[in-house]
Amino acid sequence: MTWLPPAAVLAAASTSVVPPPESTQQAIGYPSLFLLVLIGALVPVVPTGALVSSAAVVAFHQTAPFALALVFVTASLAAFLGDAALYWLGRRGMRSRGGSRWLEAIRSRAPEERLGQARGKLAEHGVTVLVLSRLVPAGRIPVMLACLMAEWPVRRFVRGNVAACLAWAATYQVIGIVGGSLFPEPWEGVVVAVVLTIVISAVPGLVRRFR
Repeated sequence: MTWLPPAAVLAAASTSVVPPPESTQQAIGYPSLFLLVLIGALVPVVPTGALVSSAAVVAFHQTAPFALALVFVTASLAAFLGDAALYWLGRRGMRSRGGSRWLEAIRSRAPEERLGQARGKLAEHGVTVLVLSRLVPAGRIPVMLACLMAEWPVRRFVRGNVAACLAWAATYQVIGIVGGSLFPEPWEGVVVAVVLTIVISAVPGLVRRFR
């Protein structure tokens, strides 16, 4: 048995750790991204924007030609399906006597002041407000609830929400691409992308607080 110095052992261990191939990463990553964004749309506590930006950073450093396109399609489709399902559940809650836990969850995350603003803007600008609501931090739920109170049919909400989800996925993917292009290592870009999304999410609340 040959004795090796600790430095040589560490060097051998580091070279023996091989990251999984891109095919394995994609087979795990895209379904995970889809599921987490879908859950985040139904239960608005998951930071889905940071998830999309982080996935875009990883895709930016991959050699697969359609990695970024797959992140965009996966994120926008999951967000669209989650929003549509949540709106449908909210419509059912509005029609039932006791409401529903989904409708109660929507109401609990929409302060009266923001709900009043959303209803006024929705009445004035219509679908445009719905499209922009996904780009404004914490703007999606008040506008969705305003659509419910205005008794928008599911079909009308779905049509407007297509553009909203596409714009949302593109915006956070651009943040991830910017973060990924600044550093050679993916984890560094992920950190930058997550910090950027947190800052963007916190700015509107800070502005309202100082006002």
